[in-house]
Amino acid sequence: MTAVSSLLNRIYHRMRHLSAQSVAAESRTVAGFDHLRDRKYCVLVSYKRSGEAVPTPVWFGLADGKLYIRSEADVAKVRRIRNDPRVRVAPSTVRGKPLGPPADGHARVLEASADEQRAERALRANYGLGRRVYEKAGSLRGIDTVYLEIAPS
Repeated sequence: MTAVSSLLNRIYHRMRHLSAQSVAAESRTVAGFDHLRDRKYCVLVSYKRSGEAVPTPVWFGLADGKLYIRSEADVAKVRRIRNDPRVRVAPSTVRGKPLGPPADGHARVLEASADEQRAERALRANYGLGRRVYEKAGSLRGIDTVYLEIAPS
């Protein structure tokens, strides 16, 4: 992880809304990801080896009933998902404040080029020009990235 990435991750962690953690404890869940349609952010909850839930606000795309996320390859959420594919997602603000009920899912890191292309199309469909401008500004240029696919459980 680069020094810039590390600094940005610390800033994002401090900006995270305090109620983002409540998504993990929510007993009421919904099936599938339809409640995320027309949203720009969701809070993704992944789990440490200890079982501790870690919420992370993310951009996402939806396609064929699945949710897609692009992330730096060596960040903690990707390591957590490789170790434990259980996740929970809920619509949220940019800071992770939940705006609706969560849904449970199983995540995997995409390896095949065709899968990555489907994920990229889903993200572009949800964000268009704004995301392309953000990425061209340098935040993910030249950094190893992966796509995550989340299927409802």
